[in-house]
Amino acid sequence: MAEKVIEVQDLVKKYGDKTVVDHVSMTVERGEIAGFLGPNGSGKTTTIRLMCGLLTADGGRGSVLGYDLRREQLKIKRQVGYMTQRFSFYEDLSIEENLRFVARLYRLKPVRRFVHDTLADLGLTTRRKQLAGSLSGGWKQRLALAACIMHRPRLLLLDEPTAGVDPKARREFWDEIHALAADGMTVLISTHYMDEAERCHKINYISYGKLLAHGTVDQVVHDAGLTTFVITGPQTHEAAVMLRNMPGVDQVAPFGTTLHVVGQDRKLLKESVNKASQSLDIKVKHGQTSLEDVFIQFMSQSKDNMA
Repeated sequence: MAEKVIEVQDLVKKYGDKTVVDHVSMTVERGEIAGFLGPNGSGKTTTIRLMCGLLTADGGRGSVLGYDLRREQLKIKRQVGYMTQRFSFYEDLSIEENLRFVARLYRLKPVRRFVHDTLADLGLTTRRKQLAGSLSGGWKQRLALAACIMHRPRLLLLDEPTAGVDPKARREFWDEIHALAADGMTVLISTHYMDEAERCHKINYISYGKLLAHGTVDQVVHDAGLTTFVITGPQTHEAAVMLRNMPGVDQVAPFGTTLHVVGQDRKLLKESVNKASQSLDIKVKHGQTSLEDVFIQFMSQSKDNMA
């Protein structure tokens, strides 16, 4: 059986009378890249902090890296790399100086060798003297990842690490993540980018504290039970206006010169789309439901737990 690196059941975290994490259960196996999706304020960051020992759950149980989530938080912290949303290094120090500081925090010896190897592994050697504050978003991201993996953690927790980073840097970052996972590191990564979610081995969707879906991308899309039609023609705008309030129509979204119409009730949706095609100059064909369609559907059906 595969080693379970994260195995938690019914995690709960409250702030006052607001439940931010509402009975979340999750399992992540060794070497797996697990995506963590959800809207802003959905509880992703809080759940990640519970798992790495930075916060204590108000309810639930579980283990991370074989350690009890409540009683052995310090042991968990020592074997986890956690990359936060914000760049949190000294901007008036160089890349090399920042990594030396981190190496001393982890009591890594010899410091020089750990820093040298980390610089080489992440392609930072030629920029080692550059001040952190002068780095572009992509290079700041690479420095942050270097600091997270220098102590060779068994679990890497990444909280929206590619926000504000250009597509080339994002792709290079993901290449590095897959290389780490191939070597046995387990990765839990939160993201808003659908193309990034599709690069994960499995995804977990959380909305306002509740975990709504788990599995491979294909499984999650299939289990959502959505039907998608693609509309083309000179009157797609008129079709969008007409369809928005018709039976069975849950989503209407323009994609370039086409229109995607999505719904859960296949029969009602088909009747509405056919009615529009009879009165407008448009063509209708079956489309493939995307992960973004599922994401939007989940959001529209969820209630804000902080409202």
